[in-house]
Amino acid sequence: MAISSRERNLLLLLAAVAAVFFGSFVFTAMGEWDGRREALIGNLQLAVEREQRLIDDEEALELQRASAEDREVDMQLGIFSGATIPLIEAAIQQDLSRYARESGLTVNSTRLADRLETEGWPLISQEMSFRATDANRTVAFLGRLSESQPRLRVTDFSISRSRTQYSGAITVVGFARPASAAAPF
Repeated sequence: MAISSRERNLLLLLAAVAAVFFGSFVFTAMGEWDGRREALIGNLQLAVEREQRLIDDEEALELQRASAEDREVDMQLGIFSGATIPLIEAAIQQDLSRYARESGLTVNSTRLADRLETEGWPLISQEMSFRATDANRTVAFLGRLSESQPRLRVTDFSISRSRTQYSGAITVVGFARPASAAAPF
């Protein structure tokens, strides 16, 4: 079976068209594969950069966590606690009177504590009147209050001088957490 030159030319043309078609298909597939490969490489580079940022930020985040834990401990030390609110009120009154005596003040009177509660956090307000023969004793008393643990904060303070002594009144507040309501932050 002999192939004529016309058939041979048609077969060559068909082979050329098939080669162009196959080449076009292969080049298109390779282009798509290369595009997917480039996209995959880009995504991997972004993931590597993200991981590197997390590694770089790890130390800063660790410092922030440690700082938050330290603040939590400081807050816990600054809060009065007790089994009941009346016991907490008594502890605040006792601390206030003790700081006054240790500073050389004479306690005239203390009023019943007032309380204000918000979201389970009682704020206990305690008022006390006092006398002193020396103004420096009052300054020492205020210094003791500023260093108190649990923390007593001064909300009102007045003092007047007579010939021989100073008379004053102070209102302090302390935050409290009853033992029955204690929960971690």
